[in-house]
Amino acid sequence: MSATPAATGRDLRHSGSEIIRASAGQSDDALRDRLDEGFRQMAAAIGAIVVDLGELDRRQGFRAEGATSIQAWAVERYGVSTATARALTRVGEKAWDLPHLVESLCAGDLSFDKIRTIAGVATSETDQQLRDQAKERSVRELADVARTVAATMASSGAARAGGSESDGRFLRFNDQVRTMTVQLPAESYAETRNCLESRARNVPTDGETPWDQRLCDGFLELIRGSATPGAGDPASSSNPNLVVVHVPLAALVDDSIEPNEFAGELERDGLIDCETVQRIACDATIAVAVDDDVGHTMYEGRARRFPSDAQRREVMRRDRHCRFPGCTNVTFTNVHHIVPWAPAGRTDLDNLALTCLHHHHVVHSDGWSMSGNANEELHFVGPTGRAMVSRPSLRWTRVAAGRGSGSPIS
Repeated sequence: MSATPAATGRDLRHSGSEIIRASAGQSDDALRDRLDEGFRQMAAAIGAIVVDLGELDRRQGFRAEGATSIQAWAVERYGVSTATARALTRVGEKAWDLPHLVESLCAGDLSFDKIRTIAGVATSETDQQLRDQAKERSVRELADVARTVAATMASSGAARAGGSESDGRFLRFNDQVRTMTVQLPAESYAETRNCLESRARNVPTDGETPWDQRLCDGFLELIRGSATPGAGDPASSSNPNLVVVHVPLAALVDDSIEPNEFAGELERDGLIDCETVQRIACDATIAVAVDDDVGHTMYEGRARRFPSDAQRREVMRRDRHCRFPGCTNVTFTNVHHIVPWAPAGRTDLDNLALTCLHHHHVVHSDGWSMSGNANEELHFVGPTGRAMVSRPSLRWTRVAAGRGSGSPIS
C-alpha cells in the first residue's frame, strides 16, 4: 500500500530541483492525474500507519522505549506534532472496530480527514453506515454528523448512568498559546455569559475596542476582584498574586538601558521589556530572580540534597515539562538529580532535571541510564539500546544565548 516512485511518476532519488523542474514540465491534465494518484497513495499509506499504530498500542509495544503512551512515542520517534500523533493514534485505537472505514482509507477511497472526523463517534454497528455517508459528504458536513451523534450518545449515556449534565464540566489550560477551554452545564454557561457581558458593557471604551477584548477585560476584572488575601495576611492591602520575573542585574541598576529593550522573561510566558516589568510591578507581588551574565540562575554548589525554591522555579523555567524525550507532562513533575546526590554533593542547575513520576521511576530502573548537562543536553539510553537526546526549552536557551553575546534578545 505504500507509494513508490513508479506509482507516482516521481523518482525520489532525484534532487529536489530535478523534481520541481519535472513537475513544471507537466500539462494541467497530467498534474491533476498525478495529484489524484498521490492523494490516493497518501491515504493508503496513512491507513497502514493507523492500523500498525493501533496494533502496537494494543501490544503496549511503545513501553520498551520508556514512553507513557503510543502518542508520546510517535511524537518522539517520528518527529511529528502532538496534534498529528493524537489524530493518528485515536483512529488507530478504534481500527479493530471499524473495518469498513479502515478498508476505505487503506484503499485510498476516503481521506484521513474524513475518517478522523467521524471515527470518534463510530461504532462497529454504525461503521458501514458512516462509511457510506463519508463517501457522499464533505469534511465539514461530517463534522456536523459527528456532533449530532456525539450529543445523542452523551444524553443517552448520562440517562443510563443516572448522571447529570454537570458531570461533563471541565476547564483546561494551554500554556503554549495562553488559552483556556471550558465546558459548562447550560445554566452555568448562561450565568457566566450574562455576568461577563454585563461587566464588558461597563468597561470604559473609546468605541474602538472590539467586543471580544472587552469581554476579556471583564473576565480579568472578575478574577482580580475575587482575589482577596487570607485572613490575618499582613499584606492584606496588596494583590496576593505572585509573578516571577527573571531579569539581569543590569536591568535593575543601569538607568541607561533603553525602555524597549528586552529586560528578561515573565515566568511561563515570554520575553518582556523594562516597561512591562515596571507595569506589572504595580499590581502584583514580584519575586526577582537575578541571573548571571548568560541568563542562568542558581549555580550554588550547595552541600544539601533538596533544591531551593528558586532553583525549582529555574528548572521549571528551563525545562517547561518532563525532560524525557517525547513526554510533555507538566502537572505531575518534580525536580530530580541526574547524578544521584551524595553527602556534600552538588545540587546545581546542570545536575537537576524536571521529570514526571513515571519517567523518574523509568530512569532509575534496570537497563536505563540518564547522563549529561541539563543546561545543554541530556542523554537517555534504554534497554533496547536506542539513544535519545533531550535539550532545554528554546526560549530558555535563547535568553542565555542573547545575554552571552551581549546583543538584544529578539
